[in-house]
Amino acid sequence: MKKLLLFHFLLVCCTTVDVQAQLFGGQLKSTVSAYAPGTVHCNPQNRTAVVEVTNPVTNRTWMDRNLGATRVATSSTDAEAFGDLYQWGRRADGHQCRNSLTTSTRSSVDQPTGGRFITVTSATGDWREPQNDNLWQGVAGINNPCPQGFRIPTENEVRDERQTWTGSNSSGAFNSVLKLPMAGWRSEAGVVSLVADFPARPYGFIWTSTDSGVNDPTDSEALAYYSTNAFENPYTRARGYSVRCIKKLATE
Repeated sequence: MKKLLLFHFLLVCCTTVDVQAQLFGGQLKSTVSAYAPGTVHCNPQNRTAVVEVTNPVTNRTWMDRNLGATRVATSSTDAEAFGDLYQWGRRADGHQCRNSLTTSTRSSVDQPTGGRFITVTSATGDWREPQNDNLWQGVAGINNPCPQGFRIPTENEVRDERQTWTGSNSSGAFNSVLKLPMAGWRSEAGVVSLVADFPARPYGFIWTSTDSGVNDPTDSEALAYYSTNAFENPYTRARGYSVRCIKKLATE
């Protein structure tokens, strides 16, 4: 009898996960154990599930939610889908938690200890001094926060997705395969801003792995979207933006 009850319990649990994935168009591929050793989860009891969604136009596969999110967005302002806010190039060391402590001491190494959000007032606007442009490049990136088989998207990959939206704005972002919410951001001073703080123009941002090149050599590219527009743009690396992981190509 006990064995039958246990089997029923496991069957219900597995079925529930499968149904949830199907409801949102995703496919459950792996568990939270796919994250790198040492990953700090801001909500350890409800880690971000690794569920895949594929854009039929670009044929690229992504995670169906932001890193740190507990579910796929049900609206543009669904707080449970906002997820964490990463400084560009940093690993998941705890700094990305929206309530993490801050420090004004910039780091001279790629992996600072303490898990604090590093505030910046310098001209370079980077949490690391000297800068390192190669922290999020590819699945083998030094600080790649994505689960196994995923990485930070490039600017071109993000642009390709945006160009498939029904509209180049926050509505297009939410109605896309990726269901992107307006998750706000964290300024280089460490202040978290949400939709309620800027009701006239709430923002969502997604980091890319691409540095901004000769025109803005100290910045990196991110996708920005709000009620009337969406675009890729260079931003200060010390800011905290959302991360949406893309699955690596078979050739990588």
